[in-house]
Amino acid sequence: MIWEPERLDDQALLSAGDPGAMLPVVASAAAQVRTAHRNAGEADIARLAQDGRPRAIVVTGMGSAALAGDILAVICGYGAPLPVITVRSGRLPGWVGATDLVMAVSCSGRTAETLAVAAEAVRRGASLLAVGAQDSPLHAIATQASALFVPVEANGPSRANLWGMAVPLVAAAGALGLVQTDPDLFEGVAKGLEDMANRCRPSSESFVNPGKALAMELAESVPVIWGATPLTAVAAHRLALQLYENAKYPAQWGALPEAGHNQLGVVEGPLAERDIFAESAGRTIRLVVLREPEERPISLLRVVEDRDVPVSELAAEGAHPLERLATLIELGDYASAYLALGYGIDPTPVTAITELKSRTSQ
Repeated sequence: MIWEPERLDDQALLSAGDPGAMLPVVASAAAQVRTAHRNAGEADIARLAQDGRPRAIVVTGMGSAALAGDILAVICGYGAPLPVITVRSGRLPGWVGATDLVMAVSCSGRTAETLAVAAEAVRRGASLLAVGAQDSPLHAIATQASALFVPVEANGPSRANLWGMAVPLVAAAGALGLVQTDPDLFEGVAKGLEDMANRCRPSSESFVNPGKALAMELAESVPVIWGATPLTAVAAHRLALQLYENAKYPAQWGALPEAGHNQLGVVEGPLAERDIFAESAGRTIRLVVLREPEERPISLLRVVEDRDVPVSELAAEGAHPLERLATLIELGDYASAYLALGYGIDPTPVTAITELKSRTSQ
């Protein structure tokens, strides 16, 4: 597969190379936020507060569903009066019991690990909030347990429906008094996503399109993606996941300051060496730093730049933390799709993962 950046500004090639319509699905993020907020309200998410605040919140999910739990945790922040943890497996922690709230998230409602944890939560008497597809096994578990269920109106693969899964969790946190939420917050997030989608639209040329520009910087490199804050670390994780699945592309992600104590070593390794006489840049590492406006790790960047390692800096935009996180994630989603299309790869199917799921379900 050869990187051909001219593909990104050829509308016919973009359309032909995206038969699964990943770019239009990415552009639907704002609609996802509005729909998910409405669905949470119609499901009477405020009912969660009837029995008081739980001892802990456990979010269970895999892939983007698990990332929805990370979004919830970072939006609640360090000042939350209870722990918010994400379980990425089929086992519920032994300490979870009747005073805890388990949020089971699966876009399809059929993820085996999530179903196992949801069923175990019900057996232990924990409160359950289920978020997933209507008329799915997860919906059935919630119905049988008389638990809250919020439907996800999916469009495209599960990973493309992050906000349909994450918004109900944030709305639930608002009902429990863990964060301040109101319709204006979610509408502000939606408008920020619409603005980013407009700037990254396929008809916008590479020199003014931030999604295409980031894809061109990542191409022919090994991205090392760091979040400078807990919030931007979630966006860094999301970007790596989208590169894996949309572009079928390797990446490494980490969070500062921890990454500065171990991952920083790669700037002195074999993949950091560049041949200035080579016709192309070659496959060297590229550091991608995601940060909030007030957070710029100057000392670390100087260490990296002193070693002539290329750096891309992406600053979050927006007033509320959820707005800042959403715009960073939207930019990364576009970049991963454009990177795939620049290599002539269809960003929608992930054959290897589909095959693995088929084999493990037999």
